[in-house]
Amino acid sequence: MDLENQRRVKEMAEKYGAENCIVIIGASEAESAALAAETVTAGDPTYAGPLAGVPLGLRVYHAVEPEFKESVDADVYDDQVGMMEMVLDVDAIVSSVSELRKEYCSFLD
Repeated sequence: MDLENQRRVKEMAEKYGAENCIVIIGASEAESAALAAETVTAGDPTYAGPLAGVPLGLRVYHAVEPEFKESVDADVYDDQVGMMEMVLDVDAIVSSVSELRKEYCSFLD
């Protein structure tokens, strides 16, 4: 997650309250998805950005996770994500992001 997006996420969490924010990521590899998920939950593990040492504990989902997929219009999902879903390692992405969410998210239902 680049520094500008880290800044935006931090500002939104401060403005609206971390408990009211959900981050949807779309990284194409499990490792980069996990890095983004860790950044918005436990803080930037590279210690390079605005979220370095800032454990926001935000809810984070990848766009291919069932929780997100089921919450949006099927036609919109197919149009925007469907093609990518066919070429991504969905299982690895879901596993990576869900593990970090379970470990670091402060606002799970």
